[in-house]
Amino acid sequence: MFTGIVTDIGEITSLKPVAQGQLHRMRIASDYDQTTIADGASIACNGVCLTVVASGTADGKTWFDVDAAAETLGMTTARHWAQGGRVNLERALKIGDELGGHIVAGHADGIATIVKRDDLPDMARFELRTTRELARFIAAKGSITLDGVSLTVNTVDDVTFSVLIIPHTLSVTTLSGWKAGSEVNIEVDLMARYAARLSEMK
Repeated sequence: MFTGIVTDIGEITSLKPVAQGQLHRMRIASDYDQTTIADGASIACNGVCLTVVASGTADGKTWFDVDAAAETLGMTTARHWAQGGRVNLERALKIGDELGGHIVAGHADGIATIVKRDDLPDMARFELRTTRELARFIAAKGSITLDGVSLTVNTVDDVTFSVLIIPHTLSVTTLSGWKAGSEVNIEVDLMARYAARLSEMK
């Protein structure tokens, strides 16, 4: 479980397709304390919860290895990740931690495409498009997770929606590099999903 508050930006230092391309083994460098990362730990990478299979240190950085399986590669932007790419990182929530964003599972629901970027003084406004299936869970002033970042939905119009990114978020995440045409991982609000399911069962 996560909160959508990014705590580091990692760099993919190696990527190796295995199992006939159905599994990608990735090594990610970060500033996390290696002694706190155990094999089997969960780390959200651009909003995708991945399991640490090994970790260590090199060149003053902590590295950890994760595997992205076929379903993850099919549903998320992980299939486009490459060596040198940067990803938003968040460690799994511990009991007693501050819930600074909203409840995030780290199970990306799919992909949203950036339609337009408007640069404002110190801020940026993005308009995104997603599928009709996911759009029904998105509401103005509701929560959404994009590339692992907890955000508030600004406006909604059918299958498009917008978010406004404040200076701090632009400075501590990869969102500053977003542009029209970019694809990002999307996780809809868990509460919206349950509410929709309850409504369907009536």
